[in-house]
Amino acid sequence: MMEKIQPFSGLKLALAAFVLSFGNFIVVLDATITNVAIPTISGDLGVSTSQGTWVITTYAVAEAITVPLCGWLAKRFGEVRVFTYAIFFFIVFSVLCGMAKSLDVLIFFRVFQGFAGGPIIPLSLTLLLTIFPKNKAHIATSVWGMVTVVAPIFGPILGGWISDNWSWEWIFYINVGLGILVVIGTVVLLRGRGNGTKNTKIDFIGLGFLVLFVSSFQVMIDKGRDLAWFASDLIKFCGITALISLIAFVIWEICEDDPIVDLRVFKSRNWTIATVVLSLTFGIYLGNALITPLWLQSVMGYTATWSGLAVAPIGILAVLTSPIIAKLMPKVDLRLIITYGMLVIAYSFFMRAGLSTDSTFYSVALPTFVLGAGIPACMIVLVTLSITNMPEDQMAAASGLQNFLRTMSMAVGSSLSQTYWEHMTKVNRAHLVGEGVYNQKVTELTHNNLLNMPARSIPSYLSHLVDVQAAMIATNDFFYMATGLLVLFTIFIWFTKSPKVVA
Repeated sequence: MMEKIQPFSGLKLALAAFVLSFGNFIVVLDATITNVAIPTISGDLGVSTSQGTWVITTYAVAEAITVPLCGWLAKRFGEVRVFTYAIFFFIVFSVLCGMAKSLDVLIFFRVFQGFAGGPIIPLSLTLLLTIFPKNKAHIATSVWGMVTVVAPIFGPILGGWISDNWSWEWIFYINVGLGILVVIGTVVLLRGRGNGTKNTKIDFIGLGFLVLFVSSFQVMIDKGRDLAWFASDLIKFCGITALISLIAFVIWEICEDDPIVDLRVFKSRNWTIATVVLSLTFGIYLGNALITPLWLQSVMGYTATWSGLAVAPIGILAVLTSPIIAKLMPKVDLRLIITYGMLVIAYSFFMRAGLSTDSTFYSVALPTFVLGAGIPACMIVLVTLSITNMPEDQMAAASGLQNFLRTMSMAVGSSLSQTYWEHMTKVNRAHLVGEGVYNQKVTELTHNNLLNMPARSIPSYLSHLVDVQAAMIATNDFFYMATGLLVLFTIFIWFTKSPKVVA
């Protein structure tokens, strides 16, 4: 049995909360910065952008493998020890990634950086919950959730600025100073606490099935878009492998006496429903985070910097409302708060769906500003709902598995949203160009030179206008669909039990 970590209070509690949440911040920030810098990295290393995306894929696979293992790692080596070593090795491999001079070397070190980064996010929440008094657990989830939401806001802005003004190596080197701060803080504040170990055998077969599932599934999701999905033999092979290994993994873990992943958490109705809704919502949220800059830069003509500034307002209300939500949680039914949050997010997407190519910067930024008001009420409270009344010995497993499912859902959301957007852009273009009026208009404008430009330039000019409108329609359709899905997900929340949150 692991030693129970006694709650902190006063300044020590505040410092420990800062250190643990900051560890979470570093990992989430690193992922978003790297995504933005892929074109720069690819160019500097002399490879194509599609090859450069393996920097993202390999990290995601490695991280997804270790995230659900947090429960087992915490029991075997202790939560504090695993968290501290994970941060330390995350720093080490960040430095090695920055020093890489070829894509192969960078990918190799990114795998190990992903292994180190995986346990940090769920264990930061687990440790936050153990150092906060039981009656203030909702504050712990609020702090953790706010950091998880805010970090992706700074990532694109910081990643673009570093790539444009410094060099891509610094997207990894900035982890060093931040990580050392977290390591020192963890050692000083949590030294000797929560490090009790439980001798458990390693479930090699379960681990093997997990690795096989995650690897094949992640490759399928990340590369499916580039390889025309199941028209590719590689994607078919990965899909079949992922399905078989997942089924085998679940059956084995259920029958195993000492499983590598504790699936007993699914017995909790609140955890299961809240985790599913959280994962699906995060998938849509990430789709929004990816489609928005694509739309702004390819359709609206924004630079990377202005694109980042347009989405930055989400952080304003997210930060301001988080403390309010934390105070409301012990007093108001969590399901009501989540419903409010999800409907606000749905409304912000509905506002985005009504934009056009003539929309101003203010019109673009306003829905993002509104979105910030719903994020804490949705994401943070869903986490609280899922773990309320969860046994302490299952907390690390529940947190790790929840983050694993969220990570998988975000990978699916990322790939499918971009696939949908690109596909519908092509469909819309074919529909617009297919109209007889288009060819007639091109002929008329060319013959009469009504655009006051060289005749040979008119077809390409009009073709560009069609491309822009086709992408605009696809963007609107995506946000209309996202609005409907979020409203649907909201209904599922009311199938949970009314939770008891200690005031």
